[in-house]
Amino acid sequence: MQFSERIRELRKAKNLSLRALAEAAGVSFTYISKIENDKLDFGDYPSEDLIGKLAAALGADKDELLLLAKKVPPEIRERLFERPDAFRKLASLDDAALDKFLQDIEKKKRKGK
Repeated sequence: MQFSERIRELRKAKNLSLRALAEAAGVSFTYISKIENDKLDFGDYPSEDLIGKLAAALGADKDELLLLAKKVPPEIRERLFERPDAFRKLASLDDAALDKFLQDIEKKKRKGK
């Protein structure tokens, strides 16, 4: 799913008009329309700050919206800078190895509870 589609889907699920969402996010309704129609003048996506405001207004997961906008959530970005070696190793795994790694982590979490 694309960022624009998800924003529209969330807005409609909340029964919000473009104007209502725009007011809640502190922008114009034409800007929200441009977001939903992939017609932004400057860049492909809004700023991280505006994405946070949209998430709050829509009751949505901010990290999901950031990732759809091809932006790295702050907590992940901070951890990446703390441990670039670990992220390089994760990035080098193929899908099968990464899936196995994630399954192993989940098993360990369940055992720890």
